[in-house]
Amino acid sequence: MTLILGTAVVATFALVAVELIAGYAAHSIALVSDALHNLTDVPTMVISWLAARWAMRPPTPEKTYGYHRAGILAAFINSMLLAIVALFLIYESIQRLRVPVEVESGVMLWVSILALVVNSGITFSLHSGRRDLNIRAVWIHNLGDALSNIAIIAGALVIRRTGANWIDPFIGMAIGAMVLWTGAGILRESTHILLEGLPRNVDLKNVAGAILKVDGVQEVHDIHIWTLGTDLHALSCHARIPDMHMEDSEKILNRICEVLARDFQISHTTVQLERAGLPAEAGPLMPEPAPARRAD
Repeated sequence: MTLILGTAVVATFALVAVELIAGYAAHSIALVSDALHNLTDVPTMVISWLAARWAMRPPTPEKTYGYHRAGILAAFINSMLLAIVALFLIYESIQRLRVPVEVESGVMLWVSILALVVNSGITFSLHSGRRDLNIRAVWIHNLGDALSNIAIIAGALVIRRTGANWIDPFIGMAIGAMVLWTGAGILRESTHILLEGLPRNVDLKNVAGAILKVDGVQEVHDIHIWTLGTDLHALSCHARIPDMHMEDSEKILNRICEVLARDFQISHTTVQLERAGLPAEAGPLMPEPAPARRAD
C-alpha cells in the first residue's frame, strides 16, 4: 500500500500542473478548483504514506503501543486540510458567479477526462485498503475527485452546447461543498478515536454481557474499550470471581480473552481479577498475617 501511495503522489503532482495550466488558459474556475482540490491530495497522500510506514514500526520503550495511531493522526490532519480548501473553493466560486468569465469548454473537457482517468486509477488502487481510516481518507478524497471530474465533463458539454458559463463556478461550488462534507466525516471519526471513544461497531452492554456469561465471572465493572489503530481494539476491565487457586483463575482469564477476540475482535485485553464470595471467616488479608511478637 505504501508503494501505491507513493505512485499516487507523483501522478497527482503531474495532474495538478496540467489542470492549473489548462484552467488558467481556459478561464475555468472548475478546473482551477479541481486542481487545488487535487493539490490537497499531495500532502494528504504524503502524510498517509508516512503514517502507513510508521504504523509498521514495532513498540519502543517510549511508544509502548507502537505507532498504530500514526494513521489516525494523519486522517485528523488531512480532514482539517480538506475543510480549509473546501471553504476556499466555495468562496472563489461565489466570486466567479458574481463576475462571469467566458470558459473554453474544449480544454475544460479534455483535461477533465485526463483527470478522471488518473483519479479513478488511484481510487481503484486504494479500494482494498479502505478499512484503514488513514487510507480511507485518501480513498474518499480521490473518489470525490473522480466524481467532480465527471461533473466537470458534463458541465463542459453543456457549456459547449448552450454557452451557459455560470455552470462552471456552480460546479466549483458543488465540488467545494462535497469536499467539506467528506472532510467533516473523517474529522469526526478521527477525533472520536483520538479521544478514546468506544469503537463504532462495539456495544458496551453486549461486551459486558459476554464476559458475564463466562463460567466463574460474577461481576464486571470499570470497562473501557478504545481503538489503538485500524482493526486493533483494546479493553480493560475489573472482573469479580470466587476465591480460587491461581491456576483456575487463569483459565477464566483465558476464556474471557477468547470470547472478546472471537465475538468482538478485541485483541489487546487487560483484565483485573478481584475476589468475590470469600468465606465468612476470611479476614481482609489471606492468609492472615502472623501476630506481632512482644518485645521482652
